[in-house]
Amino acid sequence: MTEKPSLLLQKQEKNTEITIEDSVRSELTYDQRSFIMNGERIFLNSATIHYFRMPNEEWQNVLMKAKLAGMNCIDTYFAWNVHEPEEGQWSFDGDNDCGAFLDLCAELGMYVITRPGPFICAEWDFGGFPYWLETKQGIQFRQNNEVYLHYVDLYFDQIIPIIRERQLSAGGNVILVQVENEYGYLMDDEAASAHMNHLRDSLVRRGIDVPLITCVGGAEGTIEGANFWSGADGHYAKLRDKQPDTPKIVTEFWTGWFENWGGPSAIQKTAPLFEKRMMEILRAGYTGISHYMFYGGTNFGGYGGRTVGSSDIFMITSYDYDAPLNEYGRATAKYAVAKTVTYFVHAFGALMLETEEVPTEQIMVRYPQGVSVRGRLKGNEKIWFLESHKDERETIHFTLEGGRTLPVALNPGQIIPILDRVKIAENVYLTGSTMITGNEVVNGTLTLFIVAEAGQRSVIELETNALIVQGSSMQVQAERNPYNGAYRFDLVHFREPGIIHLEASGVPVRFVVLDKKSMDQTWRIDGGGEPNEVRYAIGLDDVDVSLTGQVTGMISDADRTIVLLGSWIDGERTLTGREFISAAGNDSQSGIQNLHVQDSDAAMQHAEFTTPPMPPKLSDSPELSRVTLTAEQRSSSGQPEHFAQYGQEFGYLLYECDFNHSVDEVTTLILPALQDTARIYVNRVEQALVRQVGAACVQMHTTKGKNTLQVLVQHMGRLNFSPHLGESKGLTGPVYIGGSVQDIRRNWHSELGEVHLDELNHLQGAPMLSRGFTLDGADRAILVGAVSQGLRINGMDVSMEGYQDWFSFTTLDVSLYLRPGETNTLEMPFSKSPLNRLELILYRSEDELKGWRMAGTDALLPQQWETYEALNESGHLHIHGQDAAYSGNRNAMSAGDGSYGQPVWYRWRFSKSDVPEQFRVNLMLRLTGMSKGTLHLNGHQLGRYWQIGPQEDYKIPVSWLQDENELLLFDEEGRTPERVRFLYDNLSQYPWVVVE
Repeated sequence: MTEKPSLLLQKQEKNTEITIEDSVRSELTYDQRSFIMNGERIFLNSATIHYFRMPNEEWQNVLMKAKLAGMNCIDTYFAWNVHEPEEGQWSFDGDNDCGAFLDLCAELGMYVITRPGPFICAEWDFGGFPYWLETKQGIQFRQNNEVYLHYVDLYFDQIIPIIRERQLSAGGNVILVQVENEYGYLMDDEAASAHMNHLRDSLVRRGIDVPLITCVGGAEGTIEGANFWSGADGHYAKLRDKQPDTPKIVTEFWTGWFENWGGPSAIQKTAPLFEKRMMEILRAGYTGISHYMFYGGTNFGGYGGRTVGSSDIFMITSYDYDAPLNEYGRATAKYAVAKTVTYFVHAFGALMLETEEVPTEQIMVRYPQGVSVRGRLKGNEKIWFLESHKDERETIHFTLEGGRTLPVALNPGQIIPILDRVKIAENVYLTGSTMITGNEVVNGTLTLFIVAEAGQRSVIELETNALIVQGSSMQVQAERNPYNGAYRFDLVHFREPGIIHLEASGVPVRFVVLDKKSMDQTWRIDGGGEPNEVRYAIGLDDVDVSLTGQVTGMISDADRTIVLLGSWIDGERTLTGREFISAAGNDSQSGIQNLHVQDSDAAMQHAEFTTPPMPPKLSDSPELSRVTLTAEQRSSSGQPEHFAQYGQEFGYLLYECDFNHSVDEVTTLILPALQDTARIYVNRVEQALVRQVGAACVQMHTTKGKNTLQVLVQHMGRLNFSPHLGESKGLTGPVYIGGSVQDIRRNWHSELGEVHLDELNHLQGAPMLSRGFTLDGADRAILVGAVSQGLRINGMDVSMEGYQDWFSFTTLDVSLYLRPGETNTLEMPFSKSPLNRLELILYRSEDELKGWRMAGTDALLPQQWETYEALNESGHLHIHGQDAAYSGNRNAMSAGDGSYGQPVWYRWRFSKSDVPEQFRVNLMLRLTGMSKGTLHLNGHQLGRYWQIGPQEDYKIPVSWLQDENELLLFDEEGRTPERVRFLYDNLSQYPWVVVE
């Protein structure tokens, strides 16, 4: 046997397929259209789900939801910093058991795309790198740097065997492995080749033999995918030109977006837009979609990252992402869209995988203005994609070849696939004017699901040798077209499902006519691959399937109609929600109670069954422990040390020093290198909360004589994307007293006149802007904010290696460019406006503060617990029954203020609620009235909180609850917690029953 190429990918001489040989004869090949598994083309419907963003007890539910939505593949990153939080200390058990996660995917019959990094981005702290890597001398991240690659190899030695043992060649389900991640955002392929090739070969040397993929940037011998939300056609064209012989896949289809503290809710990617973007992907010809994210989860602990675009874009604790499954694993409107479109792909994927786009000059259909049409065809079978450009919903008429005219209802901006003479059985061809989401044999009958809005009419045509209408639960109008002999059905879509039984060319056929809401409540349950085992449940809000195959469902409306199709134990049937709940089967193993009741007992048991449980109750009087900030450990260098130097991954660092001042006055504090939020205290009185970081100038009150300065810094997450990964967290380097800050967004000059960068301007051609400044005795200067490339100071170019204008933020020490005693000039080309921030900070070298002391999170832990009582009518706090009035500082407790003016720990002890087994609850904590801090439950760190939005509620994993529990809350301002409370989500109130 000849030696294989280094990538273990053997290119055939006479075609473009690439074959992966393996010992168990599972074979994955591909050509320019799609991947091919054991000779059968597959459409990769992939759900991105990160095992490290939820407790392992939730994996099965979330994965099953993906499968029920029609996904056949799971895509996951691997987070290095989760598995090696401290150097040489590896963690692969419990919630970090990524091998068990892959095994569960296999048990559910799903393929896996693995993305081991080492860089993952993912809005995850440091892009997945462990914090301690920052301390390695000479390290440069994501480069051909010897130190960096040494540690990458050690990581690969641990993670790659877990993947290798589960790939196709080992009889597993891992079908693709990604090389690095989005490297093309940093540099082009040629510049990146050395680094990407090294990582590629590192995977191969460790036994990876499935196809290798990349996203946004490629490497020789790999398949490149595209990451996007919109612009499917443009991305497709680039991939086709770059790699004409490979499948075109969307490696990240951005279903939503992340959120950051103080930013708006990321709800701009609505469900209708989500549907449109998916249709654009199908229309373009992609044969693989990975939904990033399908389920986002939670940034527990300190793992939320930070990204470019401003100085303070720190990820919130929730990574809900406005994804199809929300943070609690509940189905959303986007889930319904994903499920509907994926069911359509499942129904007609065999055709779609073989189609080519219809050339524009060959489109022979007719349609009105305000609508555009593109098509895909295989032989005589076609799928037309009709897109509305109108401002309102309208039913248009669409004329196919041969004069066949169909009414098609389109919402503004909507794209609908129209089937044109698609073969569904021998001598049976289907044409339809609306979405069709099923096309398979169910319980011996070819079953098609025909979907439109409630009250809408649709048309289905069947071309067949013979047609017999055998029965219908709805009025049927079927006419034969005299021109082509097709049988034409005029259907109306009610809120009640309608079923029509036919025989076409001797084939039993069933139309299931649904409105859109009923389709949202339709679930395809795969019985393990045998066609006669496929089942459908219509009318349930949610469904779950256990590993043993038991089906349970939840319904929120007792008057809704439930339809069960397929090989159910009790047969196919239609019943109301009340009958469904009351007839729930008796299954001792499931713990679902028997509801076969009669007469007067029925009402009582039904009431008990449907009465929703109540969430745990937090005491109105938690214990508290006030934190007196003090730092005793002197910094060895006399300057502040950052988190990695101090040996602490997340949490808080307290910096403290003393200085003398000659008078009582308001002065300034200069923090030239600060990458996190910080509270400033002078003589234990809080002066400010620094939110805009990078560098800062803070006003503070000082007294004559000795003063004690304290800076309490919370680690808010490292950059998860940037050419400058590995920024030092906390205070870095010297700190100065005195100085000034200027907002320099205004009063720039150009040939076009005066320009203010805090206003919206449209300046063509990137004209050069300039403005002057004076030093006023300073010899140091920092420019911080949204500068643009091409910056010059006093005629000298300022180096900004790796910076791009869209980052909108950088911090530059420009001291070396200054000219003392004269006016200095800033110049830069106009890039965009308005700018959120552009500041010039000036200070003197001689005003450096020295003699720093430090304390880590351990020094802030609760020491002594006190009893707590709320404010009395005078606005005073009662501690141990004595008034404790505060006065004399800006944080003094006053009526209605509700704050201790210092950090405080609160502790609640509470009992787990008794939840009947027929309910599945999701628990959250609402922190109304609190300030900023961290949450802890039974030893688990639930994450950071900050009540500036957009996050209001914080996930409490039910699996982390015990019979008796301890909840700890650290609040930086010591705000009082009168309105802190537990809540269940809305769907927690509805019961689940066994479906048989």
